[in-house]
Amino acid sequence: MQDTFTVGEMAAKLHKSRRTLQQWDRDGKLVAHRTPTGRRFYTKQQLLEYFGESTDQAKKSIVVYCRVSSQAQKPDLLNQRKVLEDFCVAKGLAGVEFVEEVGSGMNFKRRKFRKLLEAVHAGDVGTVIVAHKDRLARFGFEHIEWECSNAGCQVLVLNNQQLSPEQEMVQDLMTIIHCFSSRLYGLRNYKKSLKEALK
Repeated sequence: MQDTFTVGEMAAKLHKSRRTLQQWDRDGKLVAHRTPTGRRFYTKQQLLEYFGESTDQAKKSIVVYCRVSSQAQKPDLLNQRKVLEDFCVAKGLAGVEFVEEVGSGMNFKRRKFRKLLEAVHAGDVGTVIVAHKDRLARFGFEHIEWECSNAGCQVLVLNNQQLSPEQEMVQDLMTIIHCFSSRLYGLRNYKKSLKEALK
């Protein structure tokens, strides 16, 4: 049996329409994985689980990851968790682990974020749930999702814009501007030193 299936292939195997699978994907009932280019696909594990032929996925943990950029945004963190808790209850998800972290979405060295990825790569996590893509990372979400998919873990995004504070985006943009301005300043100093050395 092949390891992955397109939407059409999966629909045929489940005897459902493509539209039904798309609706299930939106509802979180059977969430499709995505390639780095955004194309949906399903795994053999999902097919086996649908027909009740495998319990491996059931043994894997469900992790809800919540993040804000600064201590001042702790109220946003509490609100984020509350919304995600309500979502898990509504979906009937049990034994969910909540991970809360304070740190920039542009920082890939966040301790709890790294620990989560390590658990995903070890095959211990079956589902990661976030309120919005930028809770995992401000940039590079598609790559993280692709890594998770390769490890047999699905990333479920609520896509709640209200839980992605505008203040964070402003801070991240300022960080980018500062980074590039520092590089430009350093480049100017380098050019000046080079001119002096060539005299």
